[in-house]
Amino acid sequence: MSISTSNEKGTEVISQQEAAIVVRDLVKRYPKSEVNAVDNISFSVKQGEIFGLLGPNGAGKTTTIGVLTTNVRPTSGVAYIMGINVAEDPMSVKQRIAVVPQQSNLDRSLRAREILTFHASYHGVSRAERAARADALLNELGLGNRGKEMVRRYSGGMAQRLMLARALMHSPDVLFLDEPTNSLDPQSRLFLWDRIRSLKEQGTTILLTTHDMEEADQLCERIAIMDKGRIHVLDTADELKKLVPGGTKLELRVQVAQRVVSGSLLVESQTPSPVLTALRAILGA
Repeated sequence: MSISTSNEKGTEVISQQEAAIVVRDLVKRYPKSEVNAVDNISFSVKQGEIFGLLGPNGAGKTTTIGVLTTNVRPTSGVAYIMGINVAEDPMSVKQRIAVVPQQSNLDRSLRAREILTFHASYHGVSRAERAARADALLNELGLGNRGKEMVRRYSGGMAQRLMLARALMHSPDVLFLDEPTNSLDPQSRLFLWDRIRSLKEQGTTILLTTHDMEEADQLCERIAIMDKGRIHVLDTADELKKLVPGGTKLELRVQVAQRVVSGSLLVESQTPSPVLTALRAILGA
């Protein structure tokens, strides 16, 4: 069986066996709202792919993740995770996925290691295995000597790493990262990027939301630009860069701090396309 997903800029065909995530004609409108938070979007994500939803705040990225993780019921359309219908069998979906949310939801009254073992217990991981996994993940994420500390003593970067460790305790097939490096310092950001790349090498499928073009470029194989609930274009980072027309004015300001390069991009055009309009919104230009 093959699944065809299309957008304004092209069509892609992915077989059922290759697809980790499939979204078809997805719509979400909240009560009393006059507009759709998610407006008839379709896309698919291959198994083992890092896929990015890039867009400004309010674009519909978090709502999309909410639907895919069974926390938000769609108004219409359908979504599948590893071939499972999200709306029809949410419990099976929850066993196959993990989420690192935009805002910390860690219990600050617990110790870091306790959070990991409690999460693994909920997902049916044996006592011996969850202890071993907790130790391994704490070490891998640079928290090996901090596992007995109370979470309330953790910095923002440490808390973000702990949420990632928690998400990985039950070895999910699909990992959702909602603005994973938002508000992190540059060193923590680079550290998390390296861990995300390692997860891809291990075969984990990752759907990443971000408003940071550099982050999407660095991590994602394909990127969907989303604004006002719609996907305006979906392609590789290299192909998206080609969409900026030759007459467009580009102004790049770069600051270097150790290994970290951050920049801002100003996009101007007399005849903006929907893609450029979305790019402007993303960049805040």
